[in-house]
Amino acid sequence: MKYLILVGDGMGDRPMSELGGRTVLEAARTPAMDQLCRQGHLLQVQTVPSGFPPGSDVANLSLLGYRPEDCYSGRAPLEAAAMGIELAPDETAFRCNLVTLEHDVQGHTRMIDYSAGHIATDQAHILISALQQICANSTFRFYPGINYRHILVVKGAYPDLAPVPPHDFINQDVSRHWQRYLNDPTWQKLVLGAEQVLLNHPINQERIRRGQNPGNGIWLWGEGRLPRMTPIPEQYNLQGSLISAVDLLKGLGICAGLKIINVPGATGWIDTNYEGKAEAALHCLTDQDYVFVHVEAPDEAGHQGSRTAKLQAIEDFDRRIVAPIIAGLRERREEFRVIVTMDHFTPLELRTHTSDPVPALLYDSREMVPGCGLSFSEKNGKVANPEQQPISGAEMLATLLERRSQ
Repeated sequence: MKYLILVGDGMGDRPMSELGGRTVLEAARTPAMDQLCRQGHLLQVQTVPSGFPPGSDVANLSLLGYRPEDCYSGRAPLEAAAMGIELAPDETAFRCNLVTLEHDVQGHTRMIDYSAGHIATDQAHILISALQQICANSTFRFYPGINYRHILVVKGAYPDLAPVPPHDFINQDVSRHWQRYLNDPTWQKLVLGAEQVLLNHPINQERIRRGQNPGNGIWLWGEGRLPRMTPIPEQYNLQGSLISAVDLLKGLGICAGLKIINVPGATGWIDTNYEGKAEAALHCLTDQDYVFVHVEAPDEAGHQGSRTAKLQAIEDFDRRIVAPIIAGLRERREEFRVIVTMDHFTPLELRTHTSDPVPALLYDSREMVPGCGLSFSEKNGKVANPEQQPISGAEMLATLLERRSQ
C-alpha cells in the first residue's frame, strides 16, 4: 500500500462577491480533486490548535501527524535544519526576511512588501553575504536561504522583540513593531546597519532604477530552538519522502525523519516545476511507502491578494500535481490511499492565514463503494461532517494509515 499527502498551501478562502459568492477553490476548475472527493470521503481537520498562531509551521506540523502542543518551538529552527545549520544549545534561530520598508519624515515605518518583490535567490544571496561580511559578529550570524527567506542565528540571551510575521502587515504601518528594535542598542545597531548596507548596495540601486521593490531592510520573526520530534519511520515503521520548494517544509521533513527531495526549478511560486514534483513523487513511491508533496503557490498568491494568481495556482495544483500522480499510480496498478488538503486558509481579503478547520479528501483505490458524492471545497467539508468535531492532524495521519497513532 502506498500513502500520499498532497498539500496545496493556503488554498482555503472565503466566499467572494466577485465570484458569485463562491470561494476561489469553488470557482477553480479542479476535476481531479473533485473526482477523488466524490468517490472518497471528506474530513474536517483542525490543523491549528487553539492558542497557536495560524502559521504554515504549526499547520504543516499537524499535517505530518504531530501535535504542535507537544513539540512546536518556532518556525526558524525548522528552516535552519533544512539549510544544514546546526544550532548550539545556547543559540536561537530567527527567520530573516528581506523586506521593502518605507520610513517617512514623521518617523513612521510602513511594510511595503514582505518579500522584496519576490527577490531572486541569486540576488538575495549576494545581499545576505554582504550583511554577513559587514554586520555579523560574535552574537549574530546570517545564512542565505531561498528568495526573500533567510536565517539569523543569535547566540546567548537577547531582549524579547515580540516579533510578528511581516506578511501579516502588508502595506500597513509597522512603526510600533519597528520601534522594538530601536529600543535596544544591540538590535538597533543590527537593523539600522543592515538598512545602510542594503540601501546602498548596487543590487538594490538597480532594482529601484527598474521600478522593482528593493530588499532595503531585514525583518526578524519565527524565532526558536530545534524541536524534539519522534521520526515517522520510528512511529509507524514507514519510510517516506517530502517534496517542497520551501525550507520550512524541508526542515519539518528532516525532523520527521523523511528523505528530502530537491526538485530542480521548484520555486514556491506559480512558475514552479510542477511536473518535476509529480515525477519525483512517483519515483519515491517505487521503493518507499509514503510521500508528502507540498505546493506553496496558492499561499503566496493569497498573500499578494491576487485572485487571478490564486485561481491559476489551484488549477495548476489539480492538473499538474494531483492528476498526474494519481494517473501514474493507477497505471502501475498500485494500491494507494491519498489525502489532498491544505494547511490553512489564506483568504484574499485578509492576505494572511486563518485558523479555520480545513477540508481534507481521503481516497482509497481499493474502495468500490459510493463515496460522499461531493466536490472538494471548504463548504462541503462542513456539509460532510455536520455533527462531528474536526479531527487533529495526528488523527488524520492515523486515519490515512488505517491505524492508531502511537
